Amino acid sequence: MRSEDAPIAIPGVVPQADLISNDPAGRSQSSSRRIRIIGPPAFSAGAVFSGLRALIQHSDLLYVLSLFRLNIRYKQSVLGWAWAALQPLALMAIYTFVFAHVTKVNTDGTPYSVFVFAGLLPWILFSSSITNAVHGMVAYPSLLTKMYFPREIIPLSYLAAGVADFLISSVILAGMLAYYRIAPTWKLFYGIPILVILGAFAAAIALFFAAVHVRFRDVGLALPFVLQVWMFATPVVYSLQAVPPRFRRLYLFDPVAVAIDSFRGAVLYGRAPDARMLAVAAGEMIVGLTLAYAYFKSSEATMADVI
Repeated sequence: MRSEDAPIAIPGVVPQADLISNDPAGRSQSSSRRIRIIGPPAFSAGAVFSGLRALIQHSDLLYVLSLFRLNIRYKQSVLGWAWAALQPLALMAIYTFVFAHVTKVNTDGTPYSVFVFAGLLPWILFSSSITNAVHGMVAYPSLLTKMYFPREIIPLSYLAAGVADFLISSVILAGMLAYYRIAPTWKLFYGIPILVILGAFAAAIALFFAAVHVRFRDVGLALPFVLQVWMFATPVVYSLQAVPPRFRRLYLFDPVAVAIDSFRGAVLYGRAPDARMLAVAAGEMIVGLTLAYAYFKSSEATMADVI
């Protein structure tokens, strides 16, 4: 299979392939385009390293597509960027009614609304990024069939847009902390590496299922149900201490559970994350991301044929 390296049209920038030079005789001569030969699928370490080099070379395209996601996400909507905060606020109101009035959840004295909101923010970053990234691969078939670029740029651009939504909702969380007079400590900064681990793990899940979804559309239909079950199997609306001790070790094998519990502890309780738990989660993330990226790159050769 063979395709041309056609660059994205950026305003004010003339693609190199379209430059025309004139020789002394007055004849025009088009500059030669680079030809990329896409070989058969190959699951190997070489595919990972070559893919990373190509991704770095196309980092400007990742930046442009990420801005494109942000510009069109709430285009022609009345509330605009307020939608980024409405989803966690609506879920917070529902779960507060259920778990603070119908049944009780131990939050160590923290108001349940801010307790659940601190868990919903990282979870929504994780789940919405995966959902949008998986469906995004089949939303633009013309990009996959008419030009070559590292295909992982599409799902990764959705992850970048999810980070922007998270930052908007974080302003609401800061306001709630001020309202309930919860003073954050310097341990709040532990949230940065925690979110990096969570975002990288979301990228791993998104890359794997995005590649599978190109061939099997059942993935897109099953994904909402899987994520819903995953959320209730993760300490989002309840604390990790509410999990029976015999199941708690099993919970901690889930990097998402570790990230959400550690993020909430750092933000609300000024608690440093457990170093061993976080190291295990980081190790699982690295292995998962490496394998998912290798699988994605091995499937890239046939995506344009089955999209």
